[in-house]
Amino acid sequence: MNATSEGGRLVVVLGYSGRRDGLHEICAARLRRAEAEARPEDVVLLSGWSRRRSRTSEAELMAEAWSGPTTQVLLDRGARTTLANAVGAARAAHEQGAREVVLVTSGWHGRRAAALLEAALAGSDVTVELALTDERGSAWARLREVACWSAVPVQRRLARARAGAPRTGPDGARVKAA
Repeated sequence: MNATSEGGRLVVVLGYSGRRDGLHEICAARLRRAEAEARPEDVVLLSGWSRRRSRTSEAELMAEAWSGPTTQVLLDRGARTTLANAVGAARAAHEQGAREVVLVTSGWHGRRAAALLEAALAGSDVTVELALTDERGSAWARLREVACWSAVPVQRRLARARAGAPRTGPDGARVKAA
């Protein structure tokens, strides 16, 4: 039995990387926020890729630095985009039997990340709670975030399709997607 089999929480930490090796300060802030949010019975998913094959992934860097209260830590080393983070988080939530996902990211990134995660979880009874850091992010990161919103309508449809969330009818029984 896993920690969330009774309807517990999955804490999802979205990675962030720069051009240099090591844990980026934005990613470290997200990790510290997750450590403050996590409970001993939670499962934590650390999500993020490596820009180069020879480098350590964001997920692995966060795992090395993790000092939160739970030892149940999952890694998603392949998520390269916010869409991939959302799909991976939704799949993990379903696999773990989570009833709640606590999404940990930066304040300037949270609304879009939550919109994609909620789309990936559509049709399930899993709820999403945001736990945000308070760093402002660079002007470039904030500008990029504004530009990324233009893709959200398409990405929401992709998130729903790729996550493969189990669909339930009004009576709670699973139904097959059309």
